[in-house]
Amino acid sequence: MIQKKIKNFITVALTLSFSATVCIAAINGNVEKNGVSGDYNQVIDSKTQAPIRSADVSLPSKGYRTKTDTEGRFSLGAKIDAPTIMSVQKEGYKPFSLTIDSQSAGKPLVIGIEKTTPHDIIIDKDMYHIGDDNYSESSANAADFRIKAIGPFYTKNFNIKSLPQEGDMYLVIGSVIGIDTKMARDMGQSRVTTSYATAPQIYFNGNMIAELNLNGDNQQIKVPRSIIRQGQNQLTIKAGKNLFQTAYVDYDDIEIINLFIESKSKIASD
Repeated sequence: MIQKKIKNFITVALTLSFSATVCIAAINGNVEKNGVSGDYNQVIDSKTQAPIRSADVSLPSKGYRTKTDTEGRFSLGAKIDAPTIMSVQKEGYKPFSLTIDSQSAGKPLVIGIEKTTPHDIIIDKDMYHIGDDNYSESSANAADFRIKAIGPFYTKNFNIKSLPQEGDMYLVIGSVIGIDTKMARDMGQSRVTTSYATAPQIYFNGNMIAELNLNGDNQQIKVPRSIIRQGQNQLTIKAGKNLFQTAYVDYDDIEIINLFIESKSKIASD
């Protein structure tokens, strides 16, 4: 996040679908199991449409968490006054996240999540704040950045036991907010008029494979098979830099959640 900037994010609704400490008290949500009207949030299996019970639903920046009931229903008992990342996690399913705002949170949400496959690799399901915590408290969305920055980059080592014999592999980023590139500004995601930042860079085993120019959910990045190792691999995400600050390095603060890898063949079969 560039210092003293104002943000405006595009909310993307999807039926698909790092460890930081939340600096506010956690709120436990409740779901009424009886007498619920037809207007309720629900988590379902994207293929069978069956409700999913005991799925973990959270708003990490708000410290809010709850579980779905026997019919997959849940409530959001936290005030949503700005774009906020919602996460849904369930053992055996791919992690899901969605950027919601006051308008979308005020309507019933039906969220379909996918089961994992043998070639899916879950890298990280936590939220991370990447940057330097150098932003104005009066900036829009400053209140949503409740997680202390881990620094200008995120790195995670993970193992891949086996690869599919054919097909492309994709890194999936569940949600990212806070990017202030020129493209984000031109697309209406940022109202900053006097400055912008370079794009966050994605590295896989030391090779840069992409730049993130826009905020959003379910961003998929192709990973060349030639750089994927059977065994230990490493993912690194580096924050962008404010191009209009020359006195010192001012990193663009972003938040990111839910990182996993899936094969192109699985994506195409959905």
